[in-house]
Amino acid sequence: MKLFEFKPKLVSCLKNYSKETFMADLMAGIIVGIVALPLAIAFGIASGVSPEKGIITAIIAGFIISLLGGSKVQIGGPTGAFIVIIYGIIQQYGEAGLIVATLMAGVLLVLLGVFKLGAVIKFIPYPIIVGFTSGIAVTIFTTQIADIFGLSFGDEKVPGDFVGKWLIYFRHFDTINWWNTIVSIVSIIIIAITPKFSKKIPGSLIAIIVVTVAVYLMKTFGGIDCIQTIGDRFTIKSELPDAVVPALDWEAIRELFPVAITIAVLGAIESLLSATVADGVIGDRHDSNTELIAQGAANIIAPLFGGIPATGAIARTMTNINNGGKTPIAGIIHAVVLLLILLFLMPLAQYIPMACLAGVLVIVSYNMSGWRVFRALLKNPKSDVTVLLITFFLTVIFDLTVAIEVGLVIA
Repeated sequence: MKLFEFKPKLVSCLKNYSKETFMADLMAGIIVGIVALPLAIAFGIASGVSPEKGIITAIIAGFIISLLGGSKVQIGGPTGAFIVIIYGIIQQYGEAGLIVATLMAGVLLVLLGVFKLGAVIKFIPYPIIVGFTSGIAVTIFTTQIADIFGLSFGDEKVPGDFVGKWLIYFRHFDTINWWNTIVSIVSIIIIAITPKFSKKIPGSLIAIIVVTVAVYLMKTFGGIDCIQTIGDRFTIKSELPDAVVPALDWEAIRELFPVAITIAVLGAIESLLSATVADGVIGDRHDSNTELIAQGAANIIAPLFGGIPATGAIARTMTNINNGGKTPIAGIIHAVVLLLILLFLMPLAQYIPMACLAGVLVIVSYNMSGWRVFRALLKNPKSDVTVLLITFFLTVIFDLTVAIEVGLVIA
C-alpha cells in the first residue's frame, strides 16, 4: 500500500470536460463568488482583522482548495467556525502570531493527508462536533452584540472572555444606538425571508445592498450620520499584498503549537464534513486525504499574503451545487470573481454598515448552532450528553483548544 497518494479531482474532471460543463461551472462560480463576498468581509472583521483579509483568504485558499482538493464541488474560504479562535490568537499574539499558527496548522493538515489519517478524523464523536459547533455559534453571537446595539464603551476595552463581554454590555447598555439596532433587525429580517422569494440570490447579499443604499441615503439626505460603517472603522486596501515570510523562532512555535492543532483539527472536521454532505447530494465520493493536503496547502500559502485560516465551507459548497457547479473549475472561477471585486469594487465596501454585517453574523450563528440536533442529542445516553454539554460549555466559557482536548479525552 502506498503511503502517499495525491489525486486532485480537477485532473479527472478535465479528461472529458465539455463546453456545457464549463458554462454550468461559470454561472455557478460567478454566483458563489458574489455569495462569498459579504461572508468573507464579515468573517474577516469579526475575526479581528481588516475586511479585505477575509476576501484575500477566500481568493487564495478558495483557489488552492479547488485546484488541489479531493472534492468536485468543495468551496473553500474563511468560515464562522474560526472566528473565535482567530480573535483570541490576535488578542494574545497579534497578527504575526496568527500567521505562524496558521502556517503550522497547514503543515499539520498536509501531514494528516500524507499519512492517510483523513478517515480517522471522521471517527471523532458526533457529540463533540455538535458541542463545539454550538458553542462557537453562541460565542459568535456574543461578539456581535456591541455592533447590533451600537454600544459605546469609551476608553474601556471589551474583554475577550464570554462572561466579561456580557458584563460590559450590561454596564454600557444605556449607550444603545437605536438606529444601529433598526439596521440590524431589518438586515436579519431580509436574510430570513429571502429564501421564500429567491433560491438563487442569497439573503445576505440582498440585505447588504438594500441596507447600505438606505443608510447612505439617510446620511446624505436625512442628516442621520450616527450609523457606523466599515469605512468609519477600517482603511480598505484594493490590492493583493506582497507575500511576507514571518520570522520563526522556537519559543513562538512552542507557544502556538496547541492553537495550531486546534485550527488543524477544526479545519479537517469542517472540510471533510462539508465534502461528505456534498457527496450525498451529487452522488460522488471525495478523497479525504487529498482534500486534507489541499486544505493544508491553502493554510500554508494564504497567511503569507495576510490571510486567515480557511477550510471547506458547507453553505458556499451547497450554493455551488444548487447553482449547477459540476467540477472544481467552479471554485476556481469563484476565486477569480472575488479577485476582480477586490481590485475594482472594494472601495464600495466602506459604505456597508457594521450593524448590517452583525445581522449577517447573527444568521450565521443561528444556522451554525444546530439547536434542533443539540436538543435531540440531549435524549441520548448520559455519556453522550455529558460529552456534549462539557464540550459546549468549555467552548463558550474558555476556548476551543480546551474544549477539543477535554472532549476527546472524555470521549
